[in-house]
Amino acid sequence: MTQIIVGDNEHIESALRRFKREVSKAGIFPDMRKHRHFETPIEKRKRKEIAKHRKGKRRFRT
Repeated sequence: MTQIIVGDNEHIESALRRFKREVSKAGIFPDMRKHRHFETPIEKRKRKEIAKHRKGKRRFRT
C-alpha cells in the first residue's frame, strides 16, 4: 500500500503530486488495468510484445 505523510506547511497540490509519483513508481496502475477485466490471448500477446520492445530500447540507451 502506498502512502505519504503530508507536512504541516505542505499544500495539498504538492502532496497529491508526491502521491501520484509514488503510485507510478510502485506500478499500481498497470497492475490495476491488468486485473480490471478479462484479457484475451491476443491482447496478452500484444502487451508482452510491447513490453519486450520497450525493454530492448532501454537496453540500448544505457
